[in-house]
Amino acid sequence: MKKIFYCILLFVGSAIMVYAKPNIVILATGGTIAGSIDSNIKTTGYTAGVVGVDVLINAVPEIKNIANIKGEQIANIDSADMNDEIWLKLAKRVNTLLANNDIDGVVITHGTDTMEETAFFLHLTIKSNKPIVLVGAMRPSTAISADGPKNLYNAVALAANPKAKNKGVMIAMNDRIQSARHVSKTHALNVETFKSLNSGDMGYILDGNVFFNYEPMQPHTRKSVFNIANINKLPKVDILYSYANDGSGVAAKALFRNGTQGIVVAGSGAGSIHKYQKDVLKNLMEQGLVVVQSSRVDSGIVLPNSNDEKLGFIGAHDLNPQKARVLLMLALTKSNDPRYIAKIFDQY
Repeated sequence: MKKIFYCILLFVGSAIMVYAKPNIVILATGGTIAGSIDSNIKTTGYTAGVVGVDVLINAVPEIKNIANIKGEQIANIDSADMNDEIWLKLAKRVNTLLANNDIDGVVITHGTDTMEETAFFLHLTIKSNKPIVLVGAMRPSTAISADGPKNLYNAVALAANPKAKNKGVMIAMNDRIQSARHVSKTHALNVETFKSLNSGDMGYILDGNVFFNYEPMQPHTRKSVFNIANINKLPKVDILYSYANDGSGVAAKALFRNGTQGIVVAGSGAGSIHKYQKDVLKNLMEQGLVVVQSSRVDSGIVLPNSNDEKLGFIGAHDLNPQKARVLLMLALTKSNDPRYIAKIFDQY
């Protein structure tokens, strides 16, 4: 009789272990998903970052069927106002949470304007193979067509899925999964804004079920060389936009005098820089400025020609200007040698 009793206990205990829900922490930073306006028709003109994390969680009670949920408010801002201090705070908090064996994944609610930049920063600085998912909305929480609740449901489903491990940081929007390495915002207003133009969708989510097409090949998370554990301030890097008759060089000189250590040029075509601007940059490079060539074009690859490479210009490959800036900032925490940084851009 005792043997039967112990067998029943063992079976019940095993069943509980098998069906135990994962533990997911939702970190809120604000954005449109936490936006509000005194109209359920309007999807513009709202105030971002006014709804707290508990309200977001309670608006989608179904997520508690997927996972045990805990929420924390890291910030509550319009993501256009994102800054280095919040990035470092967020990265360090995610690293602390995911080092806990009881935490299975993290979801971060975020405004869409700078989501790809935050995602890529975390992609390079988080030291865990557990799922990290950023999610937001293109329409405020008060709109009758609000996309935030479904996006949040999908993000939790993705973070709770064992197949999402070792994939780096991901974005879950509009039923699609995008890698932080490849994704960019491509439309100012449409819900179908996040796309990976050079690689395609990483996967998709259907009624909480997760399907993957590929995983990023470049180093990330635990395989990344970047560690911000003891960093409290990031190097200053700025972006210059190239255009016809871009010849004065005033902006580049002013930025350098103001402490800029690196500049990413959003060049025309495959990263072309106006010859007058290039002459100014060459002079500043001789004084220690690091210059990366990216493109204002949405897709493609940027590699410097052999002459520019000899001068120290660095190609951003398929990283857009804003992501090239993130990588250059982190590279400058390791070295200001253009040859070393060029290798970083080749790898990452």
